[in-house]
Order: sequence, then structure tokens, then C-alpha cells
Amino acid sequence: MEEGKMDENEWGYHGEGNKSLVVAHAQRCVVLRFLKFPPNRKKTSEEIFQHLQNIVDFGKNVMKEFLGENYVHCGEVVQLPLEFVKQLCLKIQSERPESRCDKDLDTLSGYAMCLPNLTRLQTYRFAEHRPILCVEIKPKCGFIPFSSDVTHEMKHKVCRYCMHQHLKVATGKWKQISKYCPLDLYSGNKQRMHFALKSLLQEAQNNLKIFKNGELIYGCKDAWSPVADWSELAHHLKPFFFPSNGLASGPHCTRAVIRELVHVITRVLLSSSDKGRAGTFRLGLGPRGPRVCEASPFSRSLRCQGKNTPERSGLPKGCLLYKTLQVQMLDLLDIEGLYPLYNRVERYLEEFPEERKTLQIDGPYDEAFYQKLLDLSTEDDGTVAFALTKVQQYRVAMTAKDCSIMIALSPCLQDASSDQRPVVPSSRSRFAFSVSVLDLDLKPYESIPHQYKLDGKIVNYYSKTVCAKDNAMMSTRFKESEDCTLVLHKV
Repeated sequence: MEEGKMDENEWGYHGEGNKSLVVAHAQRCVVLRFLKFPPNRKKTSEEIFQHLQNIVDFGKNVMKEFLGENYVHCGEVVQLPLEFVKQLCLKIQSERPESRCDKDLDTLSGYAMCLPNLTRLQTYRFAEHRPILCVEIKPKCGFIPFSSDVTHEMKHKVCRYCMHQHLKVATGKWKQISKYCPLDLYSGNKQRMHFALKSLLQEAQNNLKIFKNGELIYGCKDAWSPVADWSELAHHLKPFFFPSNGLASGPHCTRAVIRELVHVITRVLLSSSDKGRAGTFRLGLGPRGPRVCEASPFSRSLRCQGKNTPERSGLPKGCLLYKTLQVQMLDLLDIEGLYPLYNRVERYLEEFPEERKTLQIDGPYDEAFYQKLLDLSTEDDGTVAFALTKVQQYRVAMTAKDCSIMIALSPCLQDASSDQRPVVPSSRSRFAFSVSVLDLDLKPYESIPHQYKLDGKIVNYYSKTVCAKDNAMMSTRFKESEDCTLVLHKV
């Protein structure tokens, strides 16, 4: 960042999460990411710098090794003029969602992260004039726990996402339950993947957003957001996916455009576009436990038709979904098996608080930290070292379970034969594309007790409501069949 040339009018509000806010440059393909804090919580400039530097180091030394060079963009920590930050904060305040304004943007330290704008193709420093579409997917956890430490049998049958949906609707976070199930997306089976992506498009929640030339055109902020309008989305998408049947409008056109989008996204997700350093990480964790979630509407509809669920075709090993799933499966013990180990580390830290730095709980996230994550043993030898390794693996796995995949698409120009970027075909054209990963901050050590409580709450609610209702229905059916039974008595 060139200090003398920082102009807040060149930057616009891009989005925010629970812990940070992002602004994008109007011309250059870069964004600035600022930390957010509650009004009463102040951190020193040194603490904020270290926090941001830890995010950069974790991306560079850990997630790049796991996911590959081309997928992970670490950025750098930059120091900005305080006057620029204050004016920028005032400029964007009116664009922030009210639900996010409980925390303030950090205007005191002057530190931020400078990153590439992942809604753009990752090959140019400046915004291109050709249209660019970007689909952001937060796929969530793609496997059912295989750990023997799991005490709730339901967790071996139904995935965490599908169970959590019921609690989220009950607490008013969302209006209705999504048909999306992560296991369908991670299956590698095109039929299941198409169903999963269409389900996300129907009920996006905070798991899908679509950007056109860097501007958000489709997505859901909260339960009060308007219902998804596919015809409006198709209107935005028509220049990219003009229907092969020639229809210019109407429901048939809308369906054709959405179908084309889903096919292209599926092809990109199954592609291996990482031509650079592919990462030295090789877990080799094969699929364990059920390959389908019993709560998935796709699986249920097949069962109702008397068909078996199609076998998981399997993800190509070079694709980003496969690599992400491998990192998620570093959660070897599930939170139920991990929580006692977390308590072991906590007891040790209470006795030896000065050891927190040595144990690398708050960093540095360097090569040594990465190497310890590769120990996949589950045989507990009772040591703090074993417990700490499993805790750190769990934190990394949780990061992979909550990351976002950014797919940027741009129609290929006629003279683009020399273009080195990967290309995906559609029915009428070809798209240059780039795939990147977003939201790769290591999950906090302190959040583990919250995760343990939340896990219990999700499973208990699902068991008491959904399972109890299913059992009651089965019982009613059994009684109805009893009433209709013809009993023959010997005469």
C-alpha cells in the first residue's frame, strides 16, 4: 500500500463475517481485510499485528501444504494511514447489515491484510473488462464421524449439517430446512452433486453466494432475506449461459440456465486445476463410516422409490473437494473423544501457564507446527503431547469444515487459445476459471468447550424432535396395519 495515495473513495464495502470486514478496490483486484471487535474490547496494535501475521503464517505454512499452492492465497499484513481507515469506516457504515454492527472495525491500529480479490480470476492484478461470475460455496463437513468415541448412535447415521438445520430453524436463524447435504456434494457422484448444488441455490442460507463482476447478486444474509428468485438470477446469468434451446425468457429458460450453471460448477469442482506445487501432504485417509446421510432428501427419495442410493463415485485426488475432505478428516476422534484430551491440556496449562508458548497454542504456525499435524495415531499414551496433537488436528479440521470455495468463471475470448488458464466447457461456450479457498483462519483453541456443548445440543434436539416424530409415525403405521389384519380362528 502506498501511503500517500490511499483514497477511501477507491474502496467499497465487500462483506463481513463475525470477526472481520472486507473492502474491495474499484480497479485493482485486491481487498483489505480488517479485524472487528466489540466496542468495549480494545487490543494493542502489537497484538493486532501478531494476530494478522499468524493468519498469514498459518495459510502459508500449513494450509498451502495441505491444499496446494494455487488454491491458497495468504496475502500480507499492511500498515495503513489512520485517517484513511477512519474515513473508510465512515464511508461504508451505511452498507453494513444491521445484524453485524454489534462489532466495530479496528480503526486504531492501522493494520489490515491485503489479499487478492477472489471474486475475480486469479491471474490479473487489475479488473478485466470481460464479465466475470464468481460462485462462493461453503461446503461444510463432508463425512459422518467414524470415531468409536461417539456415544450418540444418531451421529453415525446423520451428518452434522443436516442435524444442525433443525436446531437453526427452531431458534429462528433460518426460516426453513435446506435440502442440501454436504455428503452429496462430496460424493463425486454427478447426480448427487447436481442435487446438492440445486438445493443450495434454492435455500442458500450462508452457504452460497454469487457475484457478478465483484458485486453480490445472489445470496442470503439472514432469515429475513427475501425468498430466492431464480428468474432474477437467470436474468443475471443469461449472458454467461444463454440457453441452448434458444428460449429468451420464461420458466423453461430459467431452468435451462440454472441447469447449465450447476453442470459447469460440478465440472470445475471435479477438476484438478492446481498445476503448481500440489502440496506434500498425503493423509491417505480412505472413506470410513456411511457414505450417505440418512437425512439427505436425495437418499430418502431414492429409498421411497425402492432404489438403492448410488455408490459414491469418489472424488478425483487432485481436486480441491478431495483435499479439503482429507483435512477435515484430521478430526479423528470427534469432539466427544477430543474433549477429555482438551481438558488434559487445560489441566497442564493451569499448572504450567508459562508452557503455553512452548506448546504453540497461539503460534507460531511454522514448519514444526505443520509436521506435528501429520501424526495420525489414535492410541492414547496418556501424555500431554498426544492430547495436544489431537487438539491441534481438531482445530485444523474445523478450519477446513468452515472454509469457502471460490469459483471464478469468465467466457473465453475467441483468441484465447494461448491462454494458460484452465478451461471448462459448457453447452454453448467455454469458460476460463480459477478456484481458490477463503476463510482459512485457524479455529481458536478456546472455542473447543463451546463446540462440545453445541454438539450435544444439536444431537439432543434432533433426537427429541425429528427421531421422536419418525418413531411416532412408524408406531402409527404399525397400529394401522394391526387394525387391518385378518385373524383366522380354527373352527
